Amino acid sequence: MIRSRLRTLLLGSGAAAAMVAAGLFPTAASASAPPSERPADSRPAAAAGPTGAAAGFWSCSIPPGYTYSDTQNTLSCGGTGFRTQYFVQPPTDSLWACTIPTGFTYSSVQNSLDCSVSGFRTKYFLRAPATGIWACSIPSGFTYTSTMSTLDCSVSGFRTKYFLQAF
Repeated sequence: MIRSRLRTLLLGSGAAAAMVAAGLFPTAASASAPPSERPADSRPAAAAGPTGAAAGFWSCSIPPGYTYSDTQNTLSCGGTGFRTQYFVQPPTDSLWACTIPTGFTYSSVQNSLDCSVSGFRTKYFLRAPATGIWACSIPSGFTYTSTMSTLDCSVSGFRTKYFLQAF
């Protein structure tokens, strides 16, 4: 009886450790983005070293012209108690981001814990507007030539996706 309970406890602990490891070390591809749109993970671990202009950094605020792809609680942003710190990056095509910056659209969404320190929020797969891509919104200077109903554009149900055409 004791051996059986010990075995159950050890198996449960192993499964919990595997789930934590999977959460700490996510794969580079996301299940919600089509295979042709799977970017490298935009989280801080992927931008650990100096990687040029697209490299991100942790900040206590989001500077103009930037977006963010991760958050964390910190005591280093002033005031008393924990504050939110943001992993900010210049917006680029094929980046999973927590906001949709001006001049960009998006082609997929996912529920994520990255965008808030207090629960799930929507994360967007950014796309630079161009003729011939499917997008969840119609940016300025574009129209569309076809539509489809899809789950790509919403975390809560079907939405319309547009095949963009510049005008």
